[in-house]
Amino acid sequence: MDRQANLQAVAALDEPTRRRLYEYVAAAAAPISRDDAAGALALPRNTAAFHLDRLATEGLLTVVYERRTGRTGPGAGRPAKLYKRSENEIQISLPERQYAVAGHLLAGAITDAEESGSTPREALGRRAHAFGSAAPGATIAEALAGQGFEPHVDGPVIALSNCPFRALAREHGSLVCTMTLHLVEGIAAAHPEAAVSAELHPAPDHCCVRLVPRSA
Repeated sequence: MDRQANLQAVAALDEPTRRRLYEYVAAAAAPISRDDAAGALALPRNTAAFHLDRLATEGLLTVVYERRTGRTGPGAGRPAKLYKRSENEIQISLPERQYAVAGHLLAGAITDAEESGSTPREALGRRAHAFGSAAPGATIAEALAGQGFEPHVDGPVIALSNCPFRALAREHGSLVCTMTLHLVEGIAAAHPEAAVSAELHPAPDHCCVRLVPRSA
């Protein structure tokens, strides 16, 4: 789910009845019907149905259809519409953080290093570069923004106002900043029209990486 979808999903839970329904379904051991939810929360069935469907629309619940009688074939009746917690993961952070991305890259790098015999740092650099190269965005600014870097033009330079890995960078600066450099290099490589190169340039309240004109 993208950032806008995550925001909408979280906003949907601001409604008290909807939040209670979500918590009820999430805690259930099996998918829940509208009648189950309405009875458990003492709600009119139409109210429960409305809110359950809204939660499904926002990606918080998944709809499944099952015959609860266990019967099949003619006369078994129509499958019931049931709800269960979605496998989507909703994450919102302000400013934006990308710790799941860091975990994915670091775990993949350890696996690659064990299989290839390279060092974990080398494997991490390759993983981060590949991830950056695949980052969606029609322009380099869109790709950087999509990864939480908050790019802005500062003269001939593209500065990055936000570090998506800030807490990790504070504890493991050399490793995480090098990972970030390779990731941004991957984004730059995917957008040759921008004619920029990534370089380490730590600055207060900024990411440790910035993009400079290739001619510089």
